[in-house]
Amino acid sequence: MKTRVIGMACAAALGCGSAHATTIGASIPHFDENFLTLIVSAMKVEAQKTGTTVEFEDAAGDTDRQLSQVQNFVSQHVDAIVVNAVDSSATGKMTEAATAAHIPIVYVNRGPDAATLPPGVSFVSSDEHVSGRLQGEALARLLGGKGNVVIMEGELSDHATRLRTEGVEKVVAAHPDMKVIAVQPAEYSRSKAIDLMNNWLSTGDHIDAVAANNDEMAIGAILALQAAHLDPKSVVVAGVDATPDGLAEMAKGRLAVTVFQDAKSQGRVAVDTALGMARGEAVPSHVDVPFELVKPDNMKDYVGR
Repeated sequence: MKTRVIGMACAAALGCGSAHATTIGASIPHFDENFLTLIVSAMKVEAQKTGTTVEFEDAAGDTDRQLSQVQNFVSQHVDAIVVNAVDSSATGKMTEAATAAHIPIVYVNRGPDAATLPPGVSFVSSDEHVSGRLQGEALARLLGGKGNVVIMEGELSDHATRLRTEGVEKVVAAHPDMKVIAVQPAEYSRSKAIDLMNNWLSTGDHIDAVAANNDEMAIGAILALQAAHLDPKSVVVAGVDATPDGLAEMAKGRLAVTVFQDAKSQGRVAVDTALGMARGEAVPSHVDVPFELVKPDNMKDYVGR
């Protein structure tokens, strides 16, 4: 699936750095994933503001398809490429294809695991370990430092899954009366999280808290608790991303905490970084967009963000 966004001509007030039209090729793992739609929407807005053409491609969760899309962008001689990686470990060939053609490539939200990146490559993201730490610390406060925690993991191919999970585990390990009793993937999926939560409930193990790697899985856990006729408030459920659906659950008193990942800023900065690199400007190899803890008392500040 392919969509094309063409920005309006640059107004003088915008101070566009290039007199010629700029084309960016963008490959996204799933067009229908809630969080990724926020990134794509922000990219479209920034494209309009900067007079940029963005060619969007849906990789449909397929690493080979995504590599082919990047290779096609290279053959089309786009000015820059933006990728949200299907699999962090599969970014090497994409990087090689772009850099060999001297086309800058910007990974956004999900990118290479490498600590250092070669010239011509930048990664716009948030420190995923921080999100797990913030989530874990919030759960520890809500539980009074005591209780059994289960962790719902995202896609195992995603480095964010590992870092978010590690962040929670390190916090729990620092509290002698807290324990992680289960860690299993639900692949960022609401429906898979429902199944996983049902499986955990069927074991009879006492669960005090659910730490989900994203809001979609947290919502799945909440729905499973409701279906089992359990008061969601009896189990503290935490998510990550502060999506509109997640905030709606928090407003209903069912999601205890989430961690805001600024999808709009990630999308906007990814486009701006790609444009800067296309103009030959020096940009950081890593651009950090900070995470922020969201609780019921500050939730209103994040609605619409």
